Amino acid sequence: MRQTSSPEETPALGPQPWTPWRTVFAFGLVSLCADMVYEGMRAMAGPFLGSLGGSALTVGLITGAGEGIALVLRLGTGVWADRSHNHWRLTVIGYAMTAVCVPLLAVTPFIGSAGLAVAAALILLERTGKAVRSPAKSALLARMAASTGRGKGFAIHKALDQVGAFSGPLLLAGVAAVTGLIWPGFALLAVPGALSLLLLAQLRRRAPIVTEPEAEPADGAEPAAPAASALVALGRAVTGSDLPRTFQLFSLAAALMTAGLMTFGVISFRMVDDGLLLAAAVPLVYALAMAVEAVAALGTGHLFDRRGSRILLIVPVLVALVPMCVFASQLWLVLAGVVVWGVAYGIQDSTVKAYVADLVPAPRRATAYGVFAAVQGLGALAGGGLAGALVTGHVPVLAGVIGGLQVAAFALLLHVTRRRTSPV
Repeated sequence: MRQTSSPEETPALGPQPWTPWRTVFAFGLVSLCADMVYEGMRAMAGPFLGSLGGSALTVGLITGAGEGIALVLRLGTGVWADRSHNHWRLTVIGYAMTAVCVPLLAVTPFIGSAGLAVAAALILLERTGKAVRSPAKSALLARMAASTGRGKGFAIHKALDQVGAFSGPLLLAGVAAVTGLIWPGFALLAVPGALSLLLLAQLRRRAPIVTEPEAEPADGAEPAAPAASALVALGRAVTGSDLPRTFQLFSLAAALMTAGLMTFGVISFRMVDDGLLLAAAVPLVYALAMAVEAVAALGTGHLFDRRGSRILLIVPVLVALVPMCVFASQLWLVLAGVVVWGVAYGIQDSTVKAYVADLVPAPRRATAYGVFAAVQGLGALAGGGLAGALVTGHVPVLAGVIGGLQVAAFALLLHVTRRRTSPV
């Protein structure tokens, strides 16, 4: 006699939820696709704006304003994410802005004199999308990686991110070489942009954790002090003055390390100017640095989960070594310096962020990531000015100043990492 299954025995309908590791990996693939889009745009933005009639000053103002927007606006968008509990919505909106704005650049050569203005607006909107999503995205990633190990979770995400970071520019370069034009490459970037949004849709269906509200602070956690007014409360939130002191000290240490990590533009300028490398070979060296970043993120992320935050003490040591190598007169030593630079940068952009999640309660993480990015941005600005002023004719002074900054960063890190923390 045929038996019928009881309701309890009937298999559940609908998609099965993904495991934590699969969720983290899928989120990394979203970043890979989006990085192909916006890193491809950033690699070609200068020549493209020039082809539309922009001067060197115009290009500098547009691209500089874009990077400023991407960092400074995070102060507000981080607070927005935490107060509205819309981490997922802001993440999707930010990625959608990138997926739409960059391919639309392909239209600008065909709209006459308005092309330059429209292209500038699209670039600035794309960078705004980066600011909208970044704090919320990092907070979501910290939540997803709680059970996998935050060090490994951020490392996997960073490694996949770097795949997109160098494949996007290479794709644009290949299309430009074949067609002799830049705009077809932007149109082609609509494909990875669409893939990033499709992956986000799958994440919503298969990983309910991405849309769940953040947990409230654990019992015993110190609540934020009541403010005298809504304006004062907002000001404290935006500046991060109500965040834990350990986080503030760690952010200062990260800013000092970032100030010492010169941009690759300064390093490549010296390589070409000193005749050590042809300009055409610079992208290959940059690709090497990107690959090293990915490997460093994976390795240190694993060590972070097993050995704790003390692994971060290696970063100021590495940063102090960079100028001693990259400004040498032997190419092999310069390339070794680029590898060291890539390792330091990889840790700085992955494992360091994993530690932020351990220092700040879950409901305040997006705010913390916004403040952290802004402080790092100030460090990068100061470091860029320092390197630009001293790299020509004053390399020993530059190396000495960077070394002093890293001694201070090491001392701050040593103080902060003595405090045992556990993920919230």
